[in-house]
Amino acid sequence: MEAFPLARLEEARARIRGAIERTPLVRSELLSERLGVDVRLKCENRQVTGAFKARGALNRLLTLEPAERARGVATISAGNHAQAVAWAASAAGVPSIVVMPEHASPLKVRRSREYGAEVILHGDAAAAFVRVREICRERGLTFLHPFDDEEVVAGHASCGLEICEDVPDAGTIVVPVGGGGLSSGIAAALAASGSNAELWGVEPDGAAAMHESLQVGRAVHLDRVSTIADGLAPPMAGALNYTLLSEIARGVAVVSDEEIVEALATLVYEVGEHVEPSGAAALAALASGRIPFRPGRPVVVVLSGGNAEEADIRALMARYGIEVPATRTRSTSDGS
Repeated sequence: MEAFPLARLEEARARIRGAIERTPLVRSELLSERLGVDVRLKCENRQVTGAFKARGALNRLLTLEPAERARGVATISAGNHAQAVAWAASAAGVPSIVVMPEHASPLKVRRSREYGAEVILHGDAAAAFVRVREICRERGLTFLHPFDDEEVVAGHASCGLEICEDVPDAGTIVVPVGGGGLSSGIAAALAASGSNAELWGVEPDGAAAMHESLQVGRAVHLDRVSTIADGLAPPMAGALNYTLLSEIARGVAVVSDEEIVEALATLVYEVGEHVEPSGAAALAALASGRIPFRPGRPVVVVLSGGNAEEADIRALMARYGIEVPATRTRSTSDGS
């Protein structure tokens, strides 16, 4: 943890302050009653560009050398990191390229272009990682890794610092895991601030790279991934992210796509928080009983993103046989 003292994390938070939202952390009466524990929702679905990714992307971009900014940057993403890099780069006047898998969400592709990036669609996630490295070599661009990067982690740690300040008595924090950028950032914040909250990650069972990494004792690459939660589907766990989670997290729980959709329906149509499948994974694990929690202490559930079309949410619910309500809850929270 020497790489992430509190002073460094506070420096990163100060660097991005003003451009990044301090997202709400609200109590859900409905979920608290239903699950038998005090449930607080950290609403990163309301973050700039619709997901937590803006925190790490902006901090990384702002730490580039002037020559790197002048040449431009490139990244790979299923969508949320792509939008964050496009937004941050445009704001700083830096050219950006994002390589996205061919099956990427049309919404996320469109918004990445609207934020100012050149978007290249290429293969699956593994192939897109290879292609972006080639583009960086060909064009002399700086590669911005979506999660396995100290400055990205330091930027995401601002979310963890906010949780520690807003819920100082939190007993458990549950956060979705893709490559591990957000979860390791929160882990760094917990360690640096001296919090004794227990951190749990959550992955889909079709893309459980970090769960497997913790089982075998090293960051692993997966041969294939298959999940509806595109934001949690990189084909590998980040090495830096693995190290932080192996030292600090209690573990990484695994949930099915069906459980994710059930949690998605609850959040969108009962709680009133518009999330994407990735953003519902943490609640899926808590609701399915896979997360142990401390009686009498709040559980913070991180809603990591909200970039999903209403029609796509309804289609997922129909696929898994979940009844679509005629109307949805319009309040932005049921317990704030």
